[in-house]
Amino acid sequence: MRYQISGKQIDIGEALQTHVKEELGEAVKKYAERPTEAVVVFSKSGHEFVCEATVHLSTGLTAQAKAHQNEIYSAFDACCEKMEKQLRRYKRRLKDHHKDRAEPVEIFGASSYILASDSDSEESNEPETLQPMIVAEMETKIPSLSVGEAVMQMELAGAPVLVFRNEGKQGVNVVYRRDDGNIGWIDPE
Repeated sequence: MRYQISGKQIDIGEALQTHVKEELGEAVKKYAERPTEAVVVFSKSGHEFVCEATVHLSTGLTAQAKAHQNEIYSAFDACCEKMEKQLRRYKRRLKDHHKDRAEPVEIFGASSYILASDSDSEESNEPETLQPMIVAEMETKIPSLSVGEAVMQMELAGAPVLVFRNEGKQGVNVVYRRDDGNIGWIDPE
């Protein structure tokens, strides 16, 4: 597994890097068979240290965790505990409800746009044009997953919505968290 350990405006020593590699490697190895990459970023927010960790698995799924503590080592340890809990849940769901995926998730390229909001304008009248102004354009990836895997990926990422290509129907689908706590699934015909 490749490690990318860095600090935002703080120095990360060799001892902390070694600690991260050992502890995170042990936690991930216990629950994920083929992790490919781990990205750990340390930063400081006020008097607290913040540790953000992202682990990419060979199946294409991603697990993320974040923790705040007064000391940098305890921030990492709390983050590592959260990561281990997520991976344990992920493995249990795979074992209980899903067949093991023999091949990595197929990923398709797509364009992602950020549109300007109309709330910035002083007047709340009709807009001049129905074409929204594009603020930014980026490349994004759309994974090819089953609905169960998409829900799992959305929960692992802590995202409110996930766009994916449905393996069963080869169409683009959306899963999202509803206000009542349930998961919604949009499957166009």
